[in-house]
Amino acid sequence: MRIGAIEAGGTKFICGIAETTYGQYGWEKPVIRESVSIPTTIPEITLQACLEFFSSAEPVERLGIASFGPVELDPLSPQYGFITTTPKPGWKQTDIVGFFKNALQIPVFFDTDVNGAVLSEHRWGNGRGLSDFVYITIGTGIGGGIMANGKLIHGAMHPELGHFLPQKHPQDVFAGLCPFHGACLEGLASGPAIAARWGIPGEKLPDDHQAWDMEAYYLAQASAMLAMTLATRRILLGGSVGMRPGIVEKARKILSPVLGSYLSWLDTQEAIESFLMNPLLGNQAGILGAAALTLD
Repeated sequence: MRIGAIEAGGTKFICGIAETTYGQYGWEKPVIRESVSIPTTIPEITLQACLEFFSSAEPVERLGIASFGPVELDPLSPQYGFITTTPKPGWKQTDIVGFFKNALQIPVFFDTDVNGAVLSEHRWGNGRGLSDFVYITIGTGIGGGIMANGKLIHGAMHPELGHFLPQKHPQDVFAGLCPFHGACLEGLASGPAIAARWGIPGEKLPDDHQAWDMEAYYLAQASAMLAMTLATRRILLGGSVGMRPGIVEKARKILSPVLGSYLSWLDTQEAIESFLMNPLLGNQAGILGAAALTLD
């Protein structure tokens, strides 16, 4: 089957053409035949560039969109398929599903970028065989997708793990960058928050910089909160910050004292290494997640 996939991020949209077949054990991991990266500027420009990519390629049977949020996922809502109250300038109340459905006249499947990544890791990555795990992406923003009892969690909306309020690092005087909450997880630990706190993008900071100890402190708190509230079996840290070399190892070291030996199933280093890790699919988790949305 030939599938269109869009990983809609706050910095860039990645559009891809994927091909997959149904095998003995279900859908095979899609192969991305063509792809393009399009800067996230304003909806009129970005969405039109995506449409031109798909219009110039051989037709696809269906399209999956895994998007930054918040988004409206209730099919009964008149705003289904919209990006809603995002802090991304120009993108509030953008009908992303309607745009592509009207233009391409094919079925369009829609969810958050992190829920898409959860599905791809569950099918083909470090979530295989697990009915309960969480994927957190740390980049332009921070979001999380949750699988519980083998199903993605959707309630009044999708989970917003990036906006819980952690305890601040003792040496952190940064007020936080979130326009809604200030010092929430996203306001303290996202890529833009790192750049604003230190005056330089995270990718230019050395590995021994204090920034990464603070980052690990906040990610360990998020992991502890999820372990306590969901009793989830695994947490995957993705995104450009989450997959920076050394971050997951730093967060593991802090997680144990944060938990305070309260959870017996996480009382060994081996257990923590199995509990907190990076996605197997790496940077492809998002685009493969968009494709995976079309397979359910």
